[in-house]
Amino acid sequence: MLEQRIGFIGAGQMATALGQGLVKAELAGGQRLLAADVDAGAASRFAQTTGGSVAETNLELVRRCDVVFLAVKPQQVAAVLAEIRPAATPERLFVSIAAGIPIARLAGALGSQARLVRVMPNTPCLIGRGACGFCLGQAATPADAELVERLLSAVGIAFRVEEKLIDAVTGLSGSGPAFVYTIIEALSDGGVRMGLPRSIATLLAAQTVAGAAEMVLATGEHPGVLKDRVTSPGGTTIAGIQALEERGLRAALMAAVEAAARRSSELGQSGSAAASRASRHGRQDDETDLFEEED
Repeated sequence: MLEQRIGFIGAGQMATALGQGLVKAELAGGQRLLAADVDAGAASRFAQTTGGSVAETNLELVRRCDVVFLAVKPQQVAAVLAEIRPAATPERLFVSIAAGIPIARLAGALGSQARLVRVMPNTPCLIGRGACGFCLGQAATPADAELVERLLSAVGIAFRVEEKLIDAVTGLSGSGPAFVYTIIEALSDGGVRMGLPRSIATLLAAQTVAGAAEMVLATGEHPGVLKDRVTSPGGTTIAGIQALEERGLRAALMAAVEAAARRSSELGQSGSAAASRASRHGRQDDETDLFEEED
C-alpha cells in the first residue's frame, strides 16, 4: 500500500479508471484518493466509485496531495496551472495526461523545480487493459519514474520513453484501439458476408482478436511465429494471409500509426501556439482540445 496521497484534477472517466485501478490493485485505499472537478457530479461519481473524497478547489487538492494527476482537457490546462502554481513545490509530483501538452509548457507554468511526468494513456485503461507511455521532466527522479510506472500498471502496462517518442506512443497505442475496432468490424463484415448472423460474427471477431492478443502477451513469442503455427501449407489461413498481403493490410496499418503520430505532433505544436494566443487574449481556445480519448 502506497503512503502517498494521490489527487486528480479532473474527475472524468480516465481519472476514475486510474482511481479504481489503484484501489483494486491495493496500491491505495479510498481514503488516500482525492478529486476536484468543475463538474460537481463528476467529482461525486469519482468519490462514490473509488471511495475517495472531493476537494473544494484545485489549489486545496494540490496542498493536500503528494502526487497530482492533471486529468483535464488540454484547453483547460493553462487556467489550472495558473491556479495551482502557489502550491507547486518540489515535494509534489505532477503527472499530466493532457494530450499534446509538452513538459516544457508545464514547467514554464509551474516552475523549473516542479517534478513533472507526462503520460499518454489509452481508453482500454477504463477496463484495466491500458497501454501507456510516459516521460520525465528534468526535475523528476528515478523514484518518480518507478512510482508512475507502478501507478499506471494498475490499469494496464506502462513504458518509459523519451518525450520525442510520445507522439509515436499516441499513434500506436493512443489511436490504436480505433484501428483494432475497425479490424473487428471488418472481420465481422466478412463473417456476415459468408452467412453468419451479425451478433455471432461480431462476438467471434472480438473474441478472436482478444484471444490472439492474449497469446502474444502470454507466450512472449513474436506474432510472426504464432501466425506460422496456424498457417498450414495449402490451407485456409495461408489463402487468407495472401489476400491480406495483396490488399496491403500490413502497409495500411503501418501507415495509420505513422499518420496518427505525425498528426499528434502537429496538434501539439498548434496547441501550444493556440494556448499562447489564448493567454495573450485572456481566453482558452478549443484548438488545444487534443485528448480525443477522454470524456
